[in-house]
Amino acid sequence: MYKLLIVEDDMVIARTVSHHLQSWGFEAEFVTDFQNVMTQFVSFDPQLVLLDISLPFVNGFTLCSEIRKVSKVPIIFISSASDNMNIVMAINMGGDDFIAKPFDLNVLTSKVQALLRRTYDFTGQTNLLEHKGAILNTSDGTLTFNGEKIELTKNDQKILHVLLENKGKAVSRDVLMTRLWETDSFIDDNTLTVNINRLRKKLELLGLIDYIKTKKGLGYLVD
Repeated sequence: MYKLLIVEDDMVIARTVSHHLQSWGFEAEFVTDFQNVMTQFVSFDPQLVLLDISLPFVNGFTLCSEIRKVSKVPIIFISSASDNMNIVMAINMGGDDFIAKPFDLNVLTSKVQALLRRTYDFTGQTNLLEHKGAILNTSDGTLTFNGEKIELTKNDQKILHVLLENKGKAVSRDVLMTRLWETDSFIDDNTLTVNINRLRKKLELLGLIDYIKTKKGLGYLVD
């Protein structure tokens, strides 16, 4: 089941579109907290976004740009501001399609289905994990924080992935070593320490100070 996120401040439209898409078998969710759209985007991890231009606190163009920093998820703009300048800007900012309001729900559904087919018939789902504003994209091995993006090694990504999946809980060294090397035997214990320290330095350069904490006798955690 594809997950669709609706970013529309007219709650009548948002609910109507959500219910209609659900009737077609989609898992649809709409935003109500427009100060924290990116938090909901990462948490819900949708396969497609329906995005209005005029929104409280931040406009759709800016949101599209923020999404594009961490994800290639298809984005369809839906707006009454359908003059050529806005359409061109929407596409240039990273949008995949534009639907002018008022629109027919069946036309919207057809465009959604077509874009999902084109996107996911050939590529897999994008997986995002977020904590304290840092977003790990497990599909391309990148970490984004405050608009800056870095590429991670496979070991960096595996360590962060495990810690973010268990955020708030300490993960033992044995568990991390098993995930990194598929075994907890015949690996020098110092090798994990070297990998953790190398990752911490990368995080500090990104501005994430003390992001990974050591719990003596327990392991490592992010909280």
